[in-house]
Amino acid sequence: MIQRGLDTSVTIRETEKIFKALANRRRLAVVRYLQKESVATVGDIAHEIPLSFKATSKHLGILFAANIVEREQVSLNMNYRLVQPLHSVTKTALSLI
Repeated sequence: MIQRGLDTSVTIRETEKIFKALANRRRLAVVRYLQKESVATVGDIAHEIPLSFKATSKHLGILFAANIVEREQVSLNMNYRLVQPLHSVTKTALSLI
């Protein structure tokens, strides 16, 4: 597989997935909120944005699939946080907003 770009550990396909995930104002709002709060539940994020619980869960699923956020089940809550360290592609994209 050809690897190019800002980080040789991130393939073109992974880079495309990150850009597609961040190409939505609601998902950008989720990422900005998680940058500020570190860890949050779906309900916390939905309340802050404001979005429905279901829509927030869908956006978080897309961010999770793009390896931008990670999740952890704690009791009945699903906690989300930004993946650390962030890919250089994600860092660069976030620095532009």
